[in-house]
Amino acid sequence: MTPVLYDYWRSSAAYRVRIVLNLKRIAYHSVAIDLTSGAQRSAEHLARNPQGLVPALDIGLVVLTQSLAIIDYLDAAHPTPAMLPADPLPRAQILAAALSVVADLHPITNLRVLNRLTDQFGADPAAREAWYRHWVQTGLTALEAMSATAAGPFLGGESPNLADVCLVPQLYNARRFSVPLDRFPRLVAADAAAAALPAFADAHPDRVRPSA
Repeated sequence: MTPVLYDYWRSSAAYRVRIVLNLKRIAYHSVAIDLTSGAQRSAEHLARNPQGLVPALDIGLVVLTQSLAIIDYLDAAHPTPAMLPADPLPRAQILAAALSVVADLHPITNLRVLNRLTDQFGADPAAREAWYRHWVQTGLTALEAMSATAAGPFLGGESPNLADVCLVPQLYNARRFSVPLDRFPRLVAADAAAAALPAFADAHPDRVRPSA
């Protein structure tokens, strides 16, 4: 069965999975779930993913959820190219870099969190953007320091790995919100190196955005 990716073009979590599917050259079928219309809360989608989130990857026997869990499955089932080093020490370091985005930064700058700031606390657009920029700059400052010794050109060294897969969607979102990136030269350089690879370029939201 060709895997089916339940996707939203601008979701950074779905963007991560698209990158890995492309890196591993796994053919898949994409089904758009429009987060702006609330399609993720439909009964049909909740039956796939009780969290009401994207991505979800239907591999036939089961529907997988959570981007890092999906990537971990893909890495185990399709080991080349590896998303994490085999050596325990660099593996832990790359996983820490990835989790600094996925576990610490992304959740508090997610669309549903920004919407809650307005719905519950009356935050106006300027306050929402200030919240976003504060946490993105905080998270990227830490990731820049964590990546200072990376050999390059990628955070993963000579080839991209899970750290780069998590970085690229986050910088896409940062640019959308006009977050200054001049303080993060190592991250920007890794992002540029990744952008030159077809696997990353073909997963970019501009490439997968549904036509009007």
